[in-house]
Amino acid sequence: MADYFIHGAITGFIFFQVVLLLNQLGNIIVLHTRRKGSLQKPTPHVSILVPARNEEKSIEACICSLLKQDYPSFEVIVLDDQSDDGTLSVLERVVQAHPKLKVLRGSTPPASMAGKNWACTQLADQAVGDLLFFTDADTVFMPQALRLIVSELYRQEADLLTGFPRQSVHSWGERLLVPFFSWVMLCFVPLWLAYRLKIPLLASAVGQMMIFRREAYQKIGGHASLGIEIVDDLALTHKVKASGLRWRMMRLTDLVSCRMYQGGRQAFEGFSKNLFAAFDYHLAVYLFVYLWLGFVFLEPLGVLAAWMLGYVPEVRLGELAVCIGLSLFLWIIGYAELKIPLYLGLLYPATIVANEAAAFQSLRLSLTGDLSWKGRQLARPRWKWL
Repeated sequence: MADYFIHGAITGFIFFQVVLLLNQLGNIIVLHTRRKGSLQKPTPHVSILVPARNEEKSIEACICSLLKQDYPSFEVIVLDDQSDDGTLSVLERVVQAHPKLKVLRGSTPPASMAGKNWACTQLADQAVGDLLFFTDADTVFMPQALRLIVSELYRQEADLLTGFPRQSVHSWGERLLVPFFSWVMLCFVPLWLAYRLKIPLLASAVGQMMIFRREAYQKIGGHASLGIEIVDDLALTHKVKASGLRWRMMRLTDLVSCRMYQGGRQAFEGFSKNLFAAFDYHLAVYLFVYLWLGFVFLEPLGVLAAWMLGYVPEVRLGELAVCIGLSLFLWIIGYAELKIPLYLGLLYPATIVANEAAAFQSLRLSLTGDLSWKGRQLARPRWKWL
């Protein structure tokens, strides 16, 4: 058994990482298609919809960047989701300088709906656009972003278009936690295959930028159909795929940036809310994936450390070097594509440990019914083994 962990497992890890690396490179090729920027005639009207709850630190930069888009026909609607900070005051100040902005005051969500789903439903009800563009209050857009995004939606003949914004990370907690979810999608979701197979679970999305054709959004029932679902972006994308509609992704790191969380503690709380939900509360699958990830990326380093300390006399150093080298390639190439500081790729063991901690905290909170977010208690989920 000891020989397996020192030699056999390392060989398996090498094969697994080669597959991930090939998939990652394939996804980068798919995402790097040339963006043309030419628009449909007549130009479709876009409703930009922003739910905001306790976002006083980021909402002004987000809204101002949206109002500066070089697109000819759009509206911006923001819903203050019963914030208990200064979000509404900031919005009221911004709207005085920008009459084009429309600010709504959200109502209390019904017991059958998660807060964000209810907020987005209220926004969609007020939208008049041919296209519905959902984004988060902590994003910032370059002036050409909307034009290029709409052009790409039509070029790819998509019903839903999403993509990877650049994640802005300031604290060490953010650096170790936030880039992980984009890196996972880049490594584990084979876009070339996901586009062709009618398997909803292969579809993924980033809620920081999701643009729908109105008829597609209405066909899947929109956010109103999600109920208490926490991970709304994945749930909507799975519905799009299951309905036979066309889902696509695009490169966004030069067009959109986002600071998801204000500090490491908030990042840990945010991922503790979302991680188990992203697996639709399938316990066995969830445990297998996170244990496997920890094993693949940490066990070779443990073997190396044991050898250096003299506890493991016989180690195939060449094999071990290849395995650890592949890990570094996977993280550094992925972070380069996602515009994450490359030195963080060297710290991938700390990233794995931090996300393992968030994953098991998410499991604990979900099983005990202690999930909450921004002052709201979340419904206790119903988990299943498989």
